Formats: sequence, C-alpha cells, structure tokens
Amino acid sequence: MRGKSKGLLVRAFILGSHRSSVNSFSRCLHENLISNPTKTSHPSKSLSSFITKSHFSTPSLQLFQRTLSSSSGESNIVLVKSDEELNSGLKNVQEKSSPAVFYFTATWCGPCKFISPVIEELSKKYPHATIYKVDIDTEGLQNALAKLHVAAVPTLDFYKNGKKETTIVGADVAKLKNTMDSLYR
Repeated sequence: MRGKSKGLLVRAFILGSHRSSVNSFSRCLHENLISNPTKTSHPSKSLSSFITKSHFSTPSLQLFQRTLSSSSGESNIVLVKSDEELNSGLKNVQEKSSPAVFYFTATWCGPCKFISPVIEELSKKYPHATIYKVDIDTEGLQNALAKLHVAAVPTLDFYKNGKKETTIVGADVAKLKNTMDSLYR
C-alpha cells in the first residue's frame, strides 16, 4: 500500500495541488488508510470513501476525487474485447462514415490512466463520436494491432467520414481536446 500511496500523492501534485494541500492529503491518507489497515477491507474502496468524505477545498484535489469515482452519465465508449469486435468496429466506422476514436490502451500504462478521465469527459461532450477502447494486451489482437501500426500506448486514431484523419500517440491532453474539437464539433 505504501507504493500506491506515493503514486497517489504524486498524481495529486501533478494535477496542480499546492504543497500544503498535498501535505494535508498525505497526512490524512496516512492516518486514515495506512495506519489502520485492519479497518480497510479493500484499499481502492476505502480510498474512494475517504476522499469522498473529506472536504478538500483545492479544485485539483476535487478533480482527483472525480477520477477515482465512476461516472453516472451515458457513455459512448465501447470496450473492444476481441479481434472480431475490433474489425467490426473499423468496418462499421468506414462503411457508415460515422465519427469515431479508436483508443488503444493497456492496464499497466501510466499515461493511459492519466488521460482516461479526459477521454471519459470528451465522450460526453461529443456523444455522436463513438470511442472504441482497445486493451492491447487482449489475447488475439496482435495481428490487428500490427496492421493498424499500433506500436505504443496510448494511441488514438481519429476517424471522420469513414477515413482516418489523424493519430495521437502519447498523453497530450491539449492536443487530444483540440483534435476532438476540430473534428467532431
């Protein structure tokens, strides 16, 4: 748990928290989660519960809170779980000329975790553009990924009018937002 708490503190700092807020967050986290392991049945549930019950005044820590909780709104994110689903999604996008983003990710990828809430937010802002979320470690996808030239994660392929318009490799949030805005507004 100590390794995970360090990562959480770093993430809170990266999101723009003030040093005093991070220190306060660190102290509260340590007191409530790390010092009382017997009271914690599942670390992620207790962390989410702890953050939800805490009243942080720093907006960036409130953003951090939202990234840990699940959203309640409608989502146009389709989880691709097989080679067939990926090929079907590509075919559908090309034949129907529907706007889409193919988001290639991995559960172990830090930058993917960083932009995941941004993609969720953008999926709600542009509900007409379907986002196909593809975990590259899914068995049987290697041939399709090679054909699509996916060599790194996160990779985002943007389709409009049945054609691939552009690709973003990496977790460039500003570029992601600008691309979505210019293609799907």
